[in-house]
Amino acid sequence: MAAAALEAEGWTILGRRLRTGAGEIDIAATRDGLLALVEVKSRTRLAAAAEALSLRQRTRLLAAAEALLASQPHWGAKGVRFDLMLVDAAGAVRRIADAFRLE
Repeated sequence: MAAAALEAEGWTILGRRLRTGAGEIDIAATRDGLLALVEVKSRTRLAAAAEALSLRQRTRLLAAAEALLASQPHWGAKGVRFDLMLVDAAGAVRRIADAFRLE
């Protein structure tokens, strides 16, 4: 559902469940040269899904992104951001664009 929602917004899916030595990226998508590395969280309620991304997971995602971009250096020519896709039990999907950054 998350990938379909991104495609409906004009994003091209580059990969799903991209595994690296540092962790997994749920979805990599691009639009107009911008690369979105997307973490998908599904819970009963959207608010619970939003709260499910821990500091430990963000750290792992950053490391996985570094490994992925080392293997795909042409991705993200106009920038890279981390998005969070939330899915609830009713099938509602919400995207938080630029959900976190490297501090």
